[in-house]
Amino acid sequence: MTSMEKSREKTSIPKNMLLPKEEMLEVKKKGQKIKIGIPSDFSKVEYRVPLTPQAVDLLVSYGHEILIEKNAGKSARYSNKEYREAGAVIVDKKEETFQCDIILRVAPFDLEEIDMLRGNQVIISSIQIHAHCSESIQKMMQKKVTTIAFEYLENEDGFLPFVHQMSQIAGVTSITIASEYLSNSRNGKGVLFGEVTGITPAELVIIGSGTAAEYAARVALGLGIFVKVFDTSVYELSCLEEKLGRRIFTSVFYPKVLRKALVSADAVIGALSFNTPPKFKVSEELVKQMKEGSVIIDLNVSQGGCFETSKCTDFNNPTYIKHGVVHYCVPNSPAMVARTASISLSNILIPILLSIGDNGGIDNYIKSSNGFRKGVYIYHGILTNSDVGQQFNIPSKDIDLLLAVF
Repeated sequence: MTSMEKSREKTSIPKNMLLPKEEMLEVKKKGQKIKIGIPSDFSKVEYRVPLTPQAVDLLVSYGHEILIEKNAGKSARYSNKEYREAGAVIVDKKEETFQCDIILRVAPFDLEEIDMLRGNQVIISSIQIHAHCSESIQKMMQKKVTTIAFEYLENEDGFLPFVHQMSQIAGVTSITIASEYLSNSRNGKGVLFGEVTGITPAELVIIGSGTAAEYAARVALGLGIFVKVFDTSVYELSCLEEKLGRRIFTSVFYPKVLRKALVSADAVIGALSFNTPPKFKVSEELVKQMKEGSVIIDLNVSQGGCFETSKCTDFNNPTYIKHGVVHYCVPNSPAMVARTASISLSNILIPILLSIGDNGGIDNYIKSSNGFRKGVYIYHGILTNSDVGQQFNIPSKDIDLLLAVF
């Protein structure tokens, strides 16, 4: 053997190092391809759609399958053609979307729709607790579905992305709504919701100091409206002023101070923090003392409302008049700007859906993501949210304990 041959023998590459990369990658955990159904929400007077065509295009590029009911995106001005070109399958009946592994929608399911489910599926939607009853919760439990509520979802830092985004939109749109119903176009009292030289500016009272209150105040102050904010916490009021970058009229709920503010207000917005029952309600007696033709917008109506005179309405009949005061109590007010709200929802859902696939399915993702786990209120047919359980007198179990079994 020559010296050159000996050198080649020493530097020869072992056969197992020549295996193609594709073979070596097979030992890694593969992501799961998921089948997502998106039914329309027209029957619920809900105009938002959870995924835009751009979002669908991205999900399809990862190998996921999307079934969307015909015209589901129409109110947000997304056509069937756009969804089809993005890779979605357009179906004529919502029942077809109800057979998918994951069903994505904005509005909650009613009793008739729950009966259409095949069972052992995942539902990601709003919970809108006012739209449920004990029977609807129990029916979903019988179907052994896993349900995730937009309102309860958190990121790993405890931030509520859906609540925050929709609160921003609700706060901004509340000023548009107030302006509309104070104008003659809606048979209002003909007051400009803003400021004009030589005329006393319109007055707005905001109940609460959370995100919706902050964004309502920002827009109102920009229009020159005189803003007064009430809350139970001086600290929260101070934080609001810091966010706004200016001093405004703020107060805790002193009866005489609140009464004086309500009597002179042109509009009042109920905007206490979401995900908890309102800590304060404006009494019917105080509503009676408000100016005739003034406007109440209750952004908390789905959680019981900020006013004793509040009751849920929808976009078909958004207002009613009580004691001479216009009440606007639509629980899904962000849907009035359906395209903006749909883009916002889609932006939040995309990384979640991709992570579900990357983690090998919903169960693995629930186990790995503490923030996503907070959104689960039924897990494989078992109620896991104590607040929902107390609301409907149904026993609940800790999801962390259940995960040890599943």
